[in-house]
Amino acid sequence: MKITAAVVDELHGSFGLRDVLLDEPRPGEVLVRVAATGICHTDSITRHGDLPFPLPGVLGHEGAGVVEALGPGVDHVQVGDHVVLGWPWCGACRNCLDGQPRYCLRLTDLLVGGRRPDGSTALHDLDGTPLSSHFFGQSSFATKAIVPARGLVPVAPDLPLDLLGPLACGLSTGAGAVLNVLRPHVGSALVVYGAGSVGLAAIMAARNTGATRIIAVDRHASRLSLASRFGATDTIEATGADPVAAVHEICGGPADFSLECTGVVAVCRQAADSVGMRGVCALVGGAPAGATVELDHLSTLWGKRIIGILGGEGRSIPLITTLIELHRQGRFPFDELVTHFPFERIEEAFAAAHSGAVLKPVLRMS
Repeated sequence: MKITAAVVDELHGSFGLRDVLLDEPRPGEVLVRVAATGICHTDSITRHGDLPFPLPGVLGHEGAGVVEALGPGVDHVQVGDHVVLGWPWCGACRNCLDGQPRYCLRLTDLLVGGRRPDGSTALHDLDGTPLSSHFFGQSSFATKAIVPARGLVPVAPDLPLDLLGPLACGLSTGAGAVLNVLRPHVGSALVVYGAGSVGLAAIMAARNTGATRIIAVDRHASRLSLASRFGATDTIEATGADPVAAVHEICGGPADFSLECTGVVAVCRQAADSVGMRGVCALVGGAPAGATVELDHLSTLWGKRIIGILGGEGRSIPLITTLIELHRQGRFPFDELVTHFPFERIEEAFAAAHSGAVLKPVLRMS
């Protein structure tokens, strides 16, 4: 079938909208009409080569839409269902079976291999030239997408599809890191480095825990103001202070938890130094390819834990549906982070995100 997609033809290339051909769904797959797709930092670093997705191809991995057709063997969703396009997972490896599909042993191929597991691609140019597809199992910078059925998260039909896509990755990454992994205990202190959409989602989530100190660190006063509105008890402007010293002063010593959302190597070290004995530093920001982080050996040895977290951990369905319910209750106001753009203004949306003018751009496909 003919659809419209934003194709990146080469490294550092622009997103060019053009007509392409999309397969019909195969066994275990679903055809989704994409209503809207969030733009994530991961899309940007992939375009520039920091994730090894083969080009030319179609990116996009925060899609939401309506099921239009089912491949053979799909029975847990129906045509007409509204869905968020969650991450792919094989369903058979030890990590998937252990309830941690974010760490599927086939994850690299499923996220950035550019093909189905059998090596085929769902996308082609009109002349038949293959295009890489299935980015994070969806390639949703397109009007329609072929996705693995097991990654879908059904949602109520009265919910706004042009709001829900970012729950597939960016927002669930921040919120899930707090709710699924760090789980701040009563009276604890959490410091979040980077008050972009991921960090602000983490702060919103932390407000629903027993943490009594929620500290936001950022270079931009406007984002720190938002952090305070969304639940931060304290803020630190990184350009005017030593963030680690400021954290220690606020907490009367090291924080219990830190969450690094920027992917900046120097900030990773600050996040690690912000926690002490038995403290936990979590890294979720996407750093450039080949980046390394140095740690102080002795202070790390004394019971400190440095962990990486992908996508907020756990399963897409309980995490995303929980965040939707918290939003309904007024306890996770992520809609205030979103700015909408029409699909044809995709480059403008990326530029606005890069400059910091918007927190979470979402493309409406029509």
